[in-house]
Amino acid sequence: MTPSRETVLEALRRVSLPDGGDLVSRDLVRALVVEEGAVRFVIEAEDAAAAQELGPVRAAAEAAVTALDGIRRVSVALTAHGPAKPKGPAPALKLGRHPTPQDGKQAVPGVKHLIAVGSGKGGVGKSTVASNLAVALARLGVRVGLLDADIYGPSQPRMMGVDKRPASPDGKRIIPLTAHGVTMISIGLMLKADDAVIWRGPMLMGALQQLLTQVEWGTLDVLIVDMPPGTGDIQLTLCSKFDVRGAIVVSTPQDVALLDARKALRAFQTLKTPILGLIENMSTFICPKCGHEEHIFGEGGVRAEATKQGLRFLGELPLSIEMRLAGDGGVPVAATDSPVARAYLRMAENLMAQL
Repeated sequence: MTPSRETVLEALRRVSLPDGGDLVSRDLVRALVVEEGAVRFVIEAEDAAAAQELGPVRAAAEAAVTALDGIRRVSVALTAHGPAKPKGPAPALKLGRHPTPQDGKQAVPGVKHLIAVGSGKGGVGKSTVASNLAVALARLGVRVGLLDADIYGPSQPRMMGVDKRPASPDGKRIIPLTAHGVTMISIGLMLKADDAVIWRGPMLMGALQQLLTQVEWGTLDVLIVDMPPGTGDIQLTLCSKFDVRGAIVVSTPQDVALLDARKALRAFQTLKTPILGLIENMSTFICPKCGHEEHIFGEGGVRAEATKQGLRFLGELPLSIEMRLAGDGGVPVAATDSPVARAYLRMAENLMAQL
């Protein structure tokens, strides 16, 4: 019989840390999944240096859980939360301004490929796909960044498990954060959790320019831009003012979602942005208790649409409670060894083959 989640946590409470406390009391356990004799979780350290010191702790945690009755397999990942929190007062950095005039499209300094991840409507899992695709690319050894361009509804800080304010040494340059091997930035890191962004279009456009040009991205092979849903100011600014390598459109398979996905495709095509492929999210649900598979939102709609329009189909993703728990816990499922993570790795390989 598989032990309960609390039994697993109790075993992890007995794993001591070098500087005192244990894994549970110090809140280092993320994305814990216990099902049918298998246990998966992530130990997330404060930064890369701390993660290196926790190698023996990871081994001890794996041994402690393996020793429990009913456990057949244990998978433990060790990741770094990000750099240490900058000391001193918050930087005098102001985001949100009218866009700066420019001649023609420009590249983002240090970035080889700029890729937009968009959707025709909200609620289809676009941000989840963007963060997990970035993590999967990082696991392939790609130097990857993630820009949360959903200014009104930034969700990447929660999904990536980052809550530190970016540093700005001079009020102009912005130092991004790192999580799960991904360099990332979001306006959500510069606001209080419940603050709302109430800006008109020009301020949105100016903020996007700032996040692309004032952030010190370093040298990146790929910069993933998590777009807001729809076809508004952010899409127009990104595709008309920056050299975008291509766009990925995410949709669920039902007809209503595909109606809006077609509009997103048409918008990118009108803006002369190549479509790198379509992704079908929430394609199927498999009951964890009985194994029954149900196509809740329809079957194969996005694949059929890709074939109809002569576009590449990058893959399909299930409707999974594991995905939800991982996102809410700040450890994207692509950072684990689950079957869903392998699906993201295949998508990342498919994408890199195009680039």
